[in-house]
Amino acid sequence: MIEKINLNNILFLDIETVPEEENFNSLDEEMKSLWDIKTQYQRKDDFTPEEFYDRAGIWAEFGKIICISVGYFTIKSDVRNFRVTSFFGEEKKILKDFNNLLNNHFNQPQHLLCGHNAKEFDIPFLARRMIINQIAIPDKLNLFGKKPWEIAHLDTLELWKFGDYKHFTSLKLLTKILGVPSPKGDIDGSQVAHVYYVEKDIDRIITYCEKDTIAVAQIFLRLRREDLLIDEEIIHV
Repeated sequence: MIEKINLNNILFLDIETVPEEENFNSLDEEMKSLWDIKTQYQRKDDFTPEEFYDRAGIWAEFGKIICISVGYFTIKSDVRNFRVTSFFGEEKKILKDFNNLLNNHFNQPQHLLCGHNAKEFDIPFLARRMIINQIAIPDKLNLFGKKPWEIAHLDTLELWKFGDYKHFTSLKLLTKILGVPSPKGDIDGSQVAHVYYVEKDIDRIITYCEKDTIAVAQIFLRLRREDLLIDEEIIHV
């Protein structure tokens, strides 16, 4: 029962990713060929590999992480706060800083990670990019040899499915139907690469990422039938 989970033990998270290179022609010939092979099923005959490259950020082999936003509750007596912070900059540093957070502050058996569609996207992407960057995977991300009940991950998409594996509900739709303030600002996921490479506005991306992290926490509260966070309870650090 999620009502029995101590909110102080959950690290809520969201990541933003972009293609590892700004454009298709920056790839070497072997990577171009591998991209062609990797995406044949998704592209069918509708797009050339080059035309499809703007979606490379969803594959860890061809994308990279540019921002990780995390949030966690600090509840003492009747005072509830939700602290939000972000890691950004060069990918290897982002991953090392996030790794340090997990190892030093969220490394106990009671600690859980929570995101929306995180089991399918955020967590595998993080683990794969750590391997690519030769960073040791922290225990909370390393699933090898673990039984399902030993995996310390929560997923608001999975909680909403109630066992229906065919069902997908976007974060935006779920916030709408649950009466949670919309996390979306002036950009959406399809525009992140343009904002990063062309506009070079990382602050805009950080704001977008942090809003999603807050939205995941709000959904989790709603699933527990608890009061939503108000602005005064959210602290950006």
